[in-house]
Amino acid sequence: MPDTTKASDLFVQCLEMERVEYVFGVPGEENLDFLESLSNSDSIKLILTRHEQGAGFMAATYGRHTGKTGVCLATLGPGATNLVTAGAYAQLGGMPMLMITGQKPIKTSKQGRFQILDVVDMMGPITKYAHQLHAGENIPSRVREAFRLAEEEKPGATHLEFPEDIAEEQCTSRPIPASLARRPSAEGKAVRQAVEALEAAERPVLVIGAGANRRMTSRMLLQFVEKTGIPFVTTQMGKGVIDERHPKFLGCAALSSGDFVHRAIEVADCIVNFGHDVIEKPPFFMDRDGTMVIHVSTNTAEVDPVYFPQIEVIGDIANAIWQMKEAITPQDRWDTDCMVQYREAEDAHTAELAADDRFPVFPPYLVRKVREAMPEDGIICLDNGIYKIWFARCYRAYLGNTVLLDNALATMGAGLPSAMMSAMLYPDRKVMAICGDGGFMMNSQEMETAVRLGLNLTVLILRDDAYGMIRWKQANMGFADYGLTFGNPDFVAYAESYGAKGHRATSSGHFCELLAHCRDTPGVHLIDCPVDYSENDQILNHDIKKLSAAL
Repeated sequence: MPDTTKASDLFVQCLEMERVEYVFGVPGEENLDFLESLSNSDSIKLILTRHEQGAGFMAATYGRHTGKTGVCLATLGPGATNLVTAGAYAQLGGMPMLMITGQKPIKTSKQGRFQILDVVDMMGPITKYAHQLHAGENIPSRVREAFRLAEEEKPGATHLEFPEDIAEEQCTSRPIPASLARRPSAEGKAVRQAVEALEAAERPVLVIGAGANRRMTSRMLLQFVEKTGIPFVTTQMGKGVIDERHPKFLGCAALSSGDFVHRAIEVADCIVNFGHDVIEKPPFFMDRDGTMVIHVSTNTAEVDPVYFPQIEVIGDIANAIWQMKEAITPQDRWDTDCMVQYREAEDAHTAELAADDRFPVFPPYLVRKVREAMPEDGIICLDNGIYKIWFARCYRAYLGNTVLLDNALATMGAGLPSAMMSAMLYPDRKVMAICGDGGFMMNSQEMETAVRLGLNLTVLILRDDAYGMIRWKQANMGFADYGLTFGNPDFVAYAESYGAKGHRATSSGHFCELLAHCRDTPGVHLIDCPVDYSENDQILNHDIKKLSAAL
């Protein structure tokens, strides 16, 4: 008789083979065999969270930072449904993640339909792969497939359902080692077409999107910009791919249109779009018989009414950029000064706004002070709200994955768990979660998890006692102010009840002092900072467009 292994032990062995470091989650009774097996692992640590959504956001952020699959765990029914938002967050955002959920016995069960949902069917539309394990012998192949698909471009979410009776089976299977995979290189003919189009242009510009946020791609892009001198803009999820202090950086496309950076794109006659992903708001709109657009990505362009590129270079993005860099000859007639003037105008406009030290704090001032407080490799993790636009536009990112924001699902509640994961992965770097009061309260219970894990991070709450983004939109549409304001707890006392250190900003100067103190003092800190959004409409909609149009 061949040696046998309990199925739950085999599952954990497969995770070890995949070099999993953490499993984040809230177990239930249907996970107890798996939990027992996990307790015997020497290399995998269970991170118990206070809500499955927090666990999922942490697993997704692990994938975003490392490129390896983050793993999270929940039970059946409500545990599984609580993972849905995090699964969609990872899927749209291109973050490799595996969700493992429990289930009642599938062969014989005496509990009727108690807590039973078709979780696999539910997960199908928001994952790359969703599967119920029907036999322990299939665990190695299904786990390997889940990891392979999660990490394959475009990365995303996968799901495995692990029923109770399967978890306790005896199996003879063994884990399958990870395979070595290399993304195909772009076709030489497509590269030549792209290079010829660029060389024929007069005002080329590069647009850097979410799919280009990879280490090797970042290095190749910098070399390409240095050789050609072609200026570049980023999408919100492309921030930091190239150091934004670079003289050829034109800005981040944080608004839909009309901003300084959009004016720069509009004067271009050839746009090279690196790593474009339709999950982000379009950084520009194409017109028929308009600007030449070159699509460089691992996947072909998803054509829609505003995006239908004329040339596509498909394959490993870093390799494609290297091929283009080697083949291109910079042209003396390239005229990009007209684009750079928009960057200079935006810098001057932002500096003027950021000098306003009113209290409650004015967003441009707040962004500038956070940038001054954070070191070069510091990581800020934004929740979702109107402040996200201010940080995307005004906060210069020096390194990749130092500005974690969600411009895909754009969910609230991810800021704190993302910061916690960042602090776990990079204990020697400064980490800050930046949350609105509404978004913070959606997963504020994870403050206990952060304290329990002994993390060093700052949670900055921008308090306006409302769902500010929607309230702003409501006013823009001419509707009465209704249904979007709320009360808040005493955030300082709330933080201290979890064992964190609470602080309340009482002036703009005091706010700056708190940023430095929390950065330099170990532990979990929370800053309650009132913020003034009263001029969002004037500045984001009117002043910018008026000034940029005048150039």
